[in-house]
Amino acid sequence: MFRIVKKEALNPTVSKMVIEAPLIANKARAGQFIILRVDDRGERIPLTVADYDRQAGTVTIIYQIVGATTMRLDRLQEGDQLADFVGPLGKPTDVEGKKRVAVVGGGVGCAIALPVAKAMQQAGTVVDSVVGFRNRDLVILEEEFKAVSNEYRLMTDDGSAGQKGLVTDALRELLQQNEYDEVIAIGPLVMMKFVSLLTKEYGVKTVVSMNPIMIDGTGMCGGCRLTVGGETKFACVDGPEFDGHLVDFDQAMERGRTYHAYEQERCNLLKKEAE
Repeated sequence: MFRIVKKEALNPTVSKMVIEAPLIANKARAGQFIILRVDDRGERIPLTVADYDRQAGTVTIIYQIVGATTMRLDRLQEGDQLADFVGPLGKPTDVEGKKRVAVVGGGVGCAIALPVAKAMQQAGTVVDSVVGFRNRDLVILEEEFKAVSNEYRLMTDDGSAGQKGLVTDALRELLQQNEYDEVIAIGPLVMMKFVSLLTKEYGVKTVVSMNPIMIDGTGMCGGCRLTVGGETKFACVDGPEFDGHLVDFDQAMERGRTYHAYEQERCNLLKKEAE
């Protein structure tokens, strides 16, 4: 069992948990993920390793409360335990040999983008960060991003914090001003799609982190399959990071909606149970 050491609400729909998991903490690297189960009857869900402390033996996860399992997860408190917490899974981010990168995060995807930005900065890379949210109330990890960024751009849809606009607006300005070895985009599929279209105009290598439907996390089930450069890839073992200029985002978005109606039904049942 894996004890919840700390729990913190980052905004009304996003929470952070620090989990006691020394074996995973000892091996985890930026870009990797874990798969957890809340209880022995729960579904398996993938969550990115947002941080780790090898000395304390803990792993940090950040999740958005959007489905039945994340609703159940968020009902747990400090001292409670998770049934399963497996990892680290997936390939870590390649942080070597880069002089300057732009890290672009959207919404809760910033929880994935932050450890990547941090690892890049620790490897001696100059990091410029662009993060986007719908409004001020949803902004997370602002100070953490500033701490690892040479330049930090905060964008909101309504202009209630930072600059009004899309992450692609700020990224275009940075692409015009600087030479980047790589752009790393992590967030909603539609955001990563348009970031990749933009960077293709400038001929800048672009990496995206894909988080499709996933069950076992070892390449056995095939649920996380993607089309990348016309070939079938599995996010759990071939990724989760891929060349953004080769990913078929439209197919990924269509597949991501497969269980939407079922998930909504489960959420409604859980809400009724809580009443």
